[in-house]
Amino acid sequence: MEMSFHYYATYSAAYLAGYSHEESQQICYSAQLVDHCSRTFLERVGAPLAAATTQLAGEMAQARTDLAGLADITRIWASFHFLPHDLKAPVPRGGRRYRNKYRLICGPNGKLLVDTIDLAKGKGTQATGIAMHVLADTWAHRNFAGTPSLVINNTNRYFVELLPTKEGTYEERPVRFRHSAGAPDDIENGIYTNSVYQASENSIMNLGHGRAGHLPDYSFIRYRYAPAWGDYEETLKDNPTEYYQAFCQMVYALKYLRDPKGPFKLNTYATDAVANHQPTIMRILKTRQLDVGACKDWKAFAESLSGQPTVNFELDAHIDEYQNASSEDKDKTFLGRFILAALAQKGMVTNRIYASGNPIAGKSIEYDGSGRAGIRDFMLLVDYLKRGD
Repeated sequence: MEMSFHYYATYSAAYLAGYSHEESQQICYSAQLVDHCSRTFLERVGAPLAAATTQLAGEMAQARTDLAGLADITRIWASFHFLPHDLKAPVPRGGRRYRNKYRLICGPNGKLLVDTIDLAKGKGTQATGIAMHVLADTWAHRNFAGTPSLVINNTNRYFVELLPTKEGTYEERPVRFRHSAGAPDDIENGIYTNSVYQASENSIMNLGHGRAGHLPDYSFIRYRYAPAWGDYEETLKDNPTEYYQAFCQMVYALKYLRDPKGPFKLNTYATDAVANHQPTIMRILKTRQLDVGACKDWKAFAESLSGQPTVNFELDAHIDEYQNASSEDKDKTFLGRFILAALAQKGMVTNRIYASGNPIAGKSIEYDGSGRAGIRDFMLLVDYLKRGD
């Protein structure tokens, strides 16, 4: 998903769930920060590099694809952008390596989503925002895995966009791909940018939905394509419908995190709380536009809910507070709380993958133990997980 959903739609969901304007701003800022908190950013800030929640293009170009490098990539992308749906999923074919990669395929309403939401309970708006980013991406990025893999993430040339007609039906138009990374997608003419085909199984070009370009991140698009993991059989993706489900599930999850009662339930949506706004939300989701236009529409909707202006996302907004804080107080700052929540999410997902018998994300242990294996900053996490917000 793009900023329009991770920032302005997340603000809207938080406000509908009962959070204040200020809390909603903090939640959506944290949700959007997941797409910016790279090692480059953390190094500039002077923060632990292990808290990276994304990788910039330049970082990806230099990323290693040996076992250690692949584990590092997988910890980031599977933890925050391609949450595995079922780590024990039955696999129709292939050996152990194929099964391990297949079980990292992302999808909504998996057991790890429950773990992600419960991990954020009582940990403040930063952890809540991270959880909302992860939840939303389970819908947008379904059917792709957060690890480089040709045999899982590749697609063939069969991409067909379903364009709505005035008669309420759809007409088909072949999607045309190009590899001009700096050029914006031409959505009116159906020309999109995707990654360059690489026959190497572990090429960075085969990470996530690179072979499908930005199609999974556009709320307006309906398309059919053929994924490698599905033996290149036709698969339908209906983003407007699924993004609306994602929004309703966010509202439910945010209500739960605001006032946890009983267990968090999968396949549960706050449709009643959103019903009065469905026409407006669906209009925004179905509008064929790039993210700049979608941001304007979601921002207007957010401000109509709260009656207050939403502050535009500024990456450097909380850097001074973090850098000026003493070493003892850094964890109490906005960025400090985000960093701890990111470390906790990455550690939890890495542990679940490792405990399932899957070595792709590397070795990890539970953080309520006494050992020091797994990702860095172990003792920080022990303290973080033992205390409330």
